[in-house]
Amino acid sequence: MLYQGLIERYRKYLPVSAKTPVVSLCEGNTPLIHSKVLSGVTGLKVYLKYEGLNPTGSFKDRGMTMAISKAKEKGVEIVACASTGNTSASAAAYAARCGMKSVVLIPNGNIALGKLAQAMIHGAKVLAVEGNFDDALNLVKEITEKYPIELVNSINPFRIEGQKTAAFEICDSLGDAPVFHAIPVGNAGNITAYWKGYTEYFQNKKSKTLPRMLGFQAAGAAPIVINKPVKDPQTLATAIKIGNPASWKLALAARDDSKGLIDSVTDKEIIAAYKLLASEGVFVEPASAASVAGVIKLNTQGYFKKQKNVPLVCTLTGHGLKDPNIAIANVSKPIIVKPQIKEIIKKIGF
Repeated sequence: MLYQGLIERYRKYLPVSAKTPVVSLCEGNTPLIHSKVLSGVTGLKVYLKYEGLNPTGSFKDRGMTMAISKAKEKGVEIVACASTGNTSASAAAYAARCGMKSVVLIPNGNIALGKLAQAMIHGAKVLAVEGNFDDALNLVKEITEKYPIELVNSINPFRIEGQKTAAFEICDSLGDAPVFHAIPVGNAGNITAYWKGYTEYFQNKKSKTLPRMLGFQAAGAAPIVINKPVKDPQTLATAIKIGNPASWKLALAARDDSKGLIDSVTDKEIIAAYKLLASEGVFVEPASAASVAGVIKLNTQGYFKKQKNVPLVCTLTGHGLKDPNIAIANVSKPIIVKPQIKEIIKKIGF
């Protein structure tokens, strides 16, 4: 039987009924890739949950299939979101899938080209706000409170319901929850969702243990780490360039309940991890590499010294083609050669 998407796979754990019109692009079912390099560096069994292989190239599709399906069930005709990119791409695609209209508010000049292109090609009305993500989200919240438009950011509880299924998949693949789970933190909905998923699977006796959640913000956009909002967040990892996370309190609960932590990593550390992943054949957007950068940082601090050969999962939230400019800026340029075999062989190094 063909895979039909995460709602059909995990229907018994999701708030859907026979009356829910499932809007799906066959999201989920993403690979859990063993990282030989990171395993060798840390002494752990490191796995990469590669969410960039969802239909629109990011983990947002997990929550969006639920949010749009439930909006459709309500009879909603227009959905809206604020976005640094991935949410807009996903909302636009899923709205298009079922004939809805979508409206996207983005911070002007602070969205990666790949993501903007997706939102536009799927027919979203894209409005660039002169402000940051938090300004855009506040506007969307006010608009959706006053008009018959459904908000589909992660403060929509159905988004969290869909995103929690990634934790189910990890447990199904490993046979249990990992000992550690590392994840980028921006608006903080994803760390909240994973912890919810792990907890529900544990309560349903589908796993025997619970992981320690390790969240990582970019140093220039780390409000949870410094315990106060950041008015002007700065980082090249635009997907987590958020100064006042909507799911802040829930992220703290996930951190504390799991006996984990939320720390920060610099842009330099993010790019180093970004390149390391690429060296293993895994291409991610910069924000995704924050989880790996965090694991490397903790390892150098001796955080894992009492744990050997235990499973650790890093969530990689989005595909590298979301932000091609960062990739191009951090690698050597193509070498121009004449169309002659001798010259080409010489450049190759023979």
